[in-house]
Amino acid sequence: MRTSRISKETSKIINATALSPTSRRSTRSSLSRFAHGNASPKNEHSPEPLQDTTDIEDAVPSSRKRKRDPTPRTPIKKSPHKTVTVKTEVEDSVTFSPSKERKVRKPARHIKNEETGEVEIHPPNDWAEVYAVVKEMRTSGVAQNAAVDTMGCERLAEENVSPKVKRYHTLTALMLSSQTKDTTNAVAMGRLQKELPAYQEGAPIGLNLENILAVDPKLLNELIWVVGFHNNKTKYIKATAEILKDQWNGDIPDSIEGLMSLPGVGPKMAYLCLSTAWGRTEGIGVDVHVHRITNLWGWHKTKGPEETRIALQAWLPKELWHEINWLLVGFGQTVCLPVGRKCGDCDLGLKGLCKSAERSKVTIGRKTKEEKIKRDEEGNVLEKSEVVKVEDRINDIPVNADPEAKAFVEGVSEFPDEEGLTKEEEKMVLDDIANAPGQLEKSSKRQSRR
Repeated sequence: MRTSRISKETSKIINATALSPTSRRSTRSSLSRFAHGNASPKNEHSPEPLQDTTDIEDAVPSSRKRKRDPTPRTPIKKSPHKTVTVKTEVEDSVTFSPSKERKVRKPARHIKNEETGEVEIHPPNDWAEVYAVVKEMRTSGVAQNAAVDTMGCERLAEENVSPKVKRYHTLTALMLSSQTKDTTNAVAMGRLQKELPAYQEGAPIGLNLENILAVDPKLLNELIWVVGFHNNKTKYIKATAEILKDQWNGDIPDSIEGLMSLPGVGPKMAYLCLSTAWGRTEGIGVDVHVHRITNLWGWHKTKGPEETRIALQAWLPKELWHEINWLLVGFGQTVCLPVGRKCGDCDLGLKGLCKSAERSKVTIGRKTKEEKIKRDEEGNVLEKSEVVKVEDRINDIPVNADPEAKAFVEGVSEFPDEEGLTKEEEKMVLDDIANAPGQLEKSSKRQSRR
């Protein structure tokens, strides 16, 4: 019986397994000889070749990657007709410029002292710089020559009168100044000093206590009619004259309580009068300008002048109590107006010291200043020149806005004045206008309403 090749190979496997004295782990290498492709008809009794005893674990390659031998790269030859683009990655380095320190404005605030346990009032952190800039503007800048400098209440008293009468002039000027501009107040005071009739024949005319006591209220009202609330002020002035005559021996009170007891006299008038007339500064005279401007600067948040006075007196040095009224009133009259503030001309806005500055005005009105200062050997300023560069603006001239403005017609050198023209000159002018280049547009006729 002829056996197949498969049965022969199976018998060889059984014989090999039975003859092996010890069991041995079969590996891929040991079983490879039984592969179908390697099978060949051999003699059963022929000696078998030596078996490969390599274990499967030894045959598995290690997981460590083999280093690749560097292959030399041949340089790329550039052909004249071919362009090679090489992409390279560039690491961008970003350099951060140091940011400017922002100025932090802090208003007046209450801070408790840890050592003593008392509450202290700290002033605004930039008040000294703001005060110095405003003072420079008031003395030599855009805010100089304000109305208060020449027509303020402390400057309206006559110089050729006795100190007693002069003090009465100061009190009267302050009583008239309420809700009134300094220019208007100066007009009313001038009329009283020159037109107030004498109380008796031979007595001097003008403003004094005796003439106020004797004058008719209607005439007094007519003399001061230009000031605001002149009817009430007429009553106050007459009533005050009676009180001064009866209680103060014809003079004005020398205390805050006495001044505030007079009709029509408030804290602002009292502190200013005491400081100007008697030379004693016991408080700050806060009017609408001082109250408005200090709140715009962010020094405090107050609702009225009296509250502002208390807030300022808590931290402002006493030697500045009298000056700050003159400083801020003039500043409010020239630059920081109640309506239409001139932030573009204000140094506080240009230097970034005013938190309420209108940025659009500051940007438009910003000027480039170049200062050339010449100093001597000791450092004293000999000469100071300032060049201001301002942007040129071209504005259209409206028709008939300026009688001196001249109109020019294309093709005509100049349009002569209408006055003094002869008929021939007028005809020549009309011919030039008619022959000017361009076409005249006919106005469309309005359709009649049906």
